[in-house]
Amino acid sequence: MAEKAVILDEKAMQRAVARISYEIIERNKGVNNLCVIGMFSRGAELARRIADKIREVESAEIPTGFLDITSFRDDVKPGREYSDRSDIPFPITDRKVVLVDDVIYTGRSVRAAIDALMELGRPQSIQLAVLIDRGHREIPIRPDFIGKNLPTARDEQVKVMVRERDGIDKVIILEQ
Repeated sequence: MAEKAVILDEKAMQRAVARISYEIIERNKGVNNLCVIGMFSRGAELARRIADKIREVESAEIPTGFLDITSFRDDVKPGREYSDRSDIPFPITDRKVVLVDDVIYTGRSVRAAIDALMELGRPQSIQLAVLIDRGHREIPIRPDFIGKNLPTARDEQVKVMVRERDGIDKVIILEQ
């Protein structure tokens, strides 16, 4: 696959994460009882960045966790060697959970994440933050916080790259 277009460069990604962070603070009237949970893989890195930005702005530590939805997916079942990589070292019951993913497309990954969270406890609320919303929902899920709306064709692929995992911050569209 070839790179068709750069959607967000490093600076644009930083601005999107900052904007999402400020919107989270504003919508929740501060950070009381708030936690941030990122979906593996790149949602985890974005969640860490959002929590860091919120801490910078509010001078408050935000509990941050990471969620592996592999065993909750409806399209792929984990093999015998599968080991859950989730790391949520705090209770989520009665907390405002901000669930973070890199791209929302059909909504099925988010549905799996909600199922996984509900097995861990009963949050006060679950809010969804995504860097890219590319449309094409198959189930009725809508993000609360969006870095960029990006209408795409179904045959296009959106790739989010993060410095921690890929060595660069960039969002691109790949063409088939």
